[in-house]
Formats: sequence, structure tokens, C-alpha cells
Amino acid sequence: MTDLTAAALPALAADVSVPTYDRAAVRSRIVHFGVGGFHRAHEAMYLDRLLEAGHSEWGLCGVGVLPSDAAMRDVLAAQDDLYTLVTIAPDGTSAARVVGSIVDYRFVPDDPEAVVAKLADPDTAIVSLTITEGGYGIDDATGDYAPRDEATLADLDGSASPRSVMGLLTEGLRRRRDAGAPAFTVMSCDNIQGNGHVARAALVGFAQRLDPTLGEWIARNVSFPNSMVDRITPVTTDETRAAVAQEFGIRDRWPVRSESFEQWVLEDTFPAGRPPFDEVGVQLVDDVEPYELMKLRLLNASHQAMSYLGILSGAHEVHEVCSDPLFVGFLQGYMHEEAIPTLRPVPGIDLDAYCDQLIARFGSEAIRDTLARQVVDGSDRLPKFLLPVVREQLAAGGRIDHAALVLAGWSVFLEGRTETGEQTPAVDSRLDDLRAIVADDPAALLDYAPVFGDLGQNARLRDAYLSARASLAERGARGAIAALTA
Repeated sequence: MTDLTAAALPALAADVSVPTYDRAAVRSRIVHFGVGGFHRAHEAMYLDRLLEAGHSEWGLCGVGVLPSDAAMRDVLAAQDDLYTLVTIAPDGTSAARVVGSIVDYRFVPDDPEAVVAKLADPDTAIVSLTITEGGYGIDDATGDYAPRDEATLADLDGSASPRSVMGLLTEGLRRRRDAGAPAFTVMSCDNIQGNGHVARAALVGFAQRLDPTLGEWIARNVSFPNSMVDRITPVTTDETRAAVAQEFGIRDRWPVRSESFEQWVLEDTFPAGRPPFDEVGVQLVDDVEPYELMKLRLLNASHQAMSYLGILSGAHEVHEVCSDPLFVGFLQGYMHEEAIPTLRPVPGIDLDAYCDQLIARFGSEAIRDTLARQVVDGSDRLPKFLLPVVREQLAAGGRIDHAALVLAGWSVFLEGRTETGEQTPAVDSRLDDLRAIVADDPAALLDYAPVFGDLGQNARLRDAYLSARASLAERGARGAIAALTA
């Protein structure tokens, strides 16, 4: 058994791929906020490939903002910023790669000035983000910048040094402007429709509150490319660590395990320069929207569709429900009858084949993804993934009964117990408000403007939601699905 460090790389098993480039010579021209599992299975992996191809100026400096990010700081420090990425093919075979593209990590609570200095450095060309749907402070109902987190609000009140993502970015850009240096590009890699537009609204909205002239400069000079990202990446557990140790002989404190499938579609708008992403499998396009709508409304919305109803029925893992013909039929019905009618043509994509591929990916037992992971912060995810489909279907007179059953399942999930008596794994920044609403009157959930805006007042949606609630109460989750798909 080998502890993962730079010095130990030559001793690793022959079936483990390791960096062959000189990591000491790598320049970290990309700063990334949110070094979690998905980032390390996706962007960091692509950049590791570029470094192997000789593009040594495109390494990563990771940044942790939250107190909980101290764990990542400590692990990366102990492992020379290395980690193991294990990918699982559809047939269950696995491959391991030690990824070396993160060459620096800075923890804001330790030294916020060090982070600002890195952002202000003219050599920094790109700042990328995986800060989750709720990290941008955009009101889903209005599209306005309306931050709620304490760090951002403190920065807006003029705290001594910035500690929020938007505060740090704004200060870094202020210094660049004052020094006559060009702005960096802000590249969101979060699963949000128009993630570049959302990042722009958040950063410009923050900066304008502090300094309107700086906000105008950012709006004119910073590029915010939209992107679509895709790779199923379950949360790392002790079981993951043990499996990596057993199969590959590596003692890694925070490995990443993901499916072998990967996709990144990215708008090619990088005035400050970019890596040759296209050399390592990234699809560079002029318009990401058709691809992102496909992914968000088919893959991400299907996660919501399967998870609440699956959890209520007693399931725990994604493959359980996605190898069940009842749930597969429900998901296919949602995708083909409700989601696909809202999509634009997607260049090079057969949507029927894409849906079949999704079911196959979801049904992989080897990935062992959990339903609980899919339902974290549902009040942020449902408005971005599922409700746009509902809104467009209502406007077009299309079907909404699959989506209505998902919303009804969410409302029952919020009540706190599954049909088998287990406690539901509810984690949501608005959980107290949501539970109070459903405990008092489940119908009033649609009146909750932070999630539904004015959509909840639609009479057809309300009727469908209440009918689905009644079906769940009478038949349970499986019975309600069977009644719908009969």
C-alpha cells in the first residue's frame, strides 16, 4: 500500500497512469473556486491531459472559500496536490489516473489577500467556478441579484477583506483595472441554464452595489462563456477510499470515482486567452444553449424525477430505480413527452439515442450513485431543471403530468418520512420554510415564490399537482407511477 505523494508516483502499480510532465514547471493560469469531486473528475482532468500534451502554462490554482474546504486544503497539502481519479466503464471495468493539474491551493480563511493577489496577477487568464446553483445569489423567480449567504452580505457591507466568491473576484478585477491589466475570463462550470449569463448577473450585480463604475467596467471587459458539463460523479465515501486502496494499492485520502462518460461543450469566448481545449475532447461552439437545455432538461431534471419518488418508495441508489421497468417507463415518458418538446435541435445529437444512453448510464450498478446526492438543495435545482419544462409545456398546451407527479413527490418528501418509515435525506437551505408550508397546507407549496415565482398560480399546474398528491396518498409512489403510465 502506497501513500499518494509526488515522491511515491514511481512506486505505483503499472496499471495506474501517472503524470509524466514536470509539475514544478507548470504555471497556474487558471484559478478555480469549488474544488470538489465533479471539478476534479471534469475540468481538472481535461487540463491534466493538456499538461501531458505539453501545454505547461495551463495548470490550476484551487481556491476554498467555505470553512468546510479546510479538509480539501489539508488533503491536497498532504498529497502534493495529487489525487486519484477512477473511472468506471459501462461494463464495470475501472481505470485509475493520478491527476496532477492542481499545482496550488489557497484557502480564503487562512489568507484572503493571497487569493486576491492571485486573481489580480496578470498571468491569471481564467477563473472557473463550481459553486453550485445556490452560490450565485440569483433569485430564480425574478432573475435579479439577491444574495442570501452571510459572507457575501458581509462583503457588501464593507468587511475588512473580501471572503465571498463574488467579493474576491470583484477585488481582483478592481486591482487589475487600476493597474491597467486586462480582465480575466469567468468560466462557470455549474449545472445552470445560461451559466455564463448567471455568473455575469451575479458578479456585475455584486460589483455595482459596491462601486457602480467598477461594475460597468466588469460588464464591458469580462467575458462569461456559457458551458454544458456532464459526468456523473458520486460523493467520495470511505467505501470509495477502501476500493481504491484494494484495487490499485493507493492510500488516497480523497480520491474521485466517476463514470467513464465525459462531455464539455463550451462557448469559445476567451479574450484573455485559453487552453487548446479542443485538443483534449472539449467541443468549442458559438452557441451552447441547445446542448445545455438538452442536458439540464433531460439528465438533470431526470435526476429530480427519479429521486423523490424513488426515495419515497424505499430505494437508495440510482441504479435501483433505473433498472426498474416501472421507473424507466416513467423517465422515458417524462423525457419524450414533456422535456424533448421544449428543446431546440441539437447539432450532431440524436435525442432518442441520447435518452437511451442516459437510462443506460443511470442504470450502471458499478457507479453506485445515490438518490440522496441528487436531492440536495432541491429548491435551487427544481427551478433550474424541471420548472422551465413545465412553464414551456403550459404555454404550448403540452403534457405536464409527469412533472406534476415529481413536484408532488417533492412535497411528500419534505414531510420527512418515506413510505417505509425512513427519514428522508432532506438537505436544503430553505428546508425550515418548506417544511412549515407542507405541514400547514401542501397546496400552498406552489405559492412559495422563491421556487415557483408566478408559475405556481397557473390553474392547470395546481390541478395536476393536487391530483398527483392525491394519487401518492392513495397508491404510494410506485402505484402513482403505474397509474400515470398505464
